[in-house]
Amino acid sequence: MTLATTDATVGVPEVETTHKDTRRYPHGVAFMDGQYLPMSEAKISVLDWGFLHSDATYDTVHVWEGRFFRLDLHLDRFFRGMDRLRMKLPYHRREVERVLSNCVALSGHKSAYVEMICTRGGSPTFSRDPREAENRFIAFAVPFGSVANKEQLERGLHVGVSETVRIPPKSVDPTIKNYHWLDLVRGLYDAYDVGAETALIMDTNGNIAEGPGFNVFTVKNRQLKTPAFGVLPGITRQSVFDLCGEVGLAVTAADLPRLELGEADEVFITSTAGGIMPVTRVDGSSIGSGKVGVVTRQLMDLYWQKHSDDAWSTPVKYA
Repeated sequence: MTLATTDATVGVPEVETTHKDTRRYPHGVAFMDGQYLPMSEAKISVLDWGFLHSDATYDTVHVWEGRFFRLDLHLDRFFRGMDRLRMKLPYHRREVERVLSNCVALSGHKSAYVEMICTRGGSPTFSRDPREAENRFIAFAVPFGSVANKEQLERGLHVGVSETVRIPPKSVDPTIKNYHWLDLVRGLYDAYDVGAETALIMDTNGNIAEGPGFNVFTVKNRQLKTPAFGVLPGITRQSVFDLCGEVGLAVTAADLPRLELGEADEVFITSTAGGIMPVTRVDGSSIGSGKVGVVTRQLMDLYWQKHSDDAWSTPVKYA
């Protein structure tokens, strides 16, 4: 961007745009302001409170082989989050579902990462009163991506535990999916500094909380445990509870001390972006045998089998 000659009358420089956006965007389709756009054209105002204050909620659902996975649960959480944040949309639930399906269909993706967002928006008068903001809905579909790549899924992720403390649940309700990620990003850098691939951070009581975009489970003597305090109750986390119920595995949500993580027979993480993913090293030490465990492998296989189950998935309506 360059500045052109100054208008002597008002003393304000005219702005001439000479920069062309040459960045590469993922192939996909977004929905904004009532229209469908390529990802490169999907932009929000710098005055949107979602940008200025992280005042937004969102949810992500994935499409696998042309089917949404557990879409109803994601929509439930999205609308529940908006209600608790006192946000409203001009779209009903079925309309949002149709928009998500259209984004996928227009993109042509058979496997996709699909996001729905509600930001506080902005006030036409730049008021600082959130009640005067016009809430805004955005959705998009891009190619499916995973927290763990193919190699990591085969040999297990290497995780570092950061001393960074998750935002207290009395400050920001973790059950409302949000963009307050600075603690998680700090944890990631702590993990990278010691050669790990991703991170787990602590809760305010000194126990394990969660990682950037995922929950964590331990397996000890075929009994599973996942943190209960200060975490987002992920949809994939819920899927593990449901799968355990089907195959007769015991699973509890409770405090997870750091020591128990290292003493576990198996560890895995869960996320919409990747499903159930094994962890074989924590803080440089092997978990169990150092290989993907039997229970983890069983649940991974069951999880992906459910993607073709009508009770767990919804077909995309492609044109």
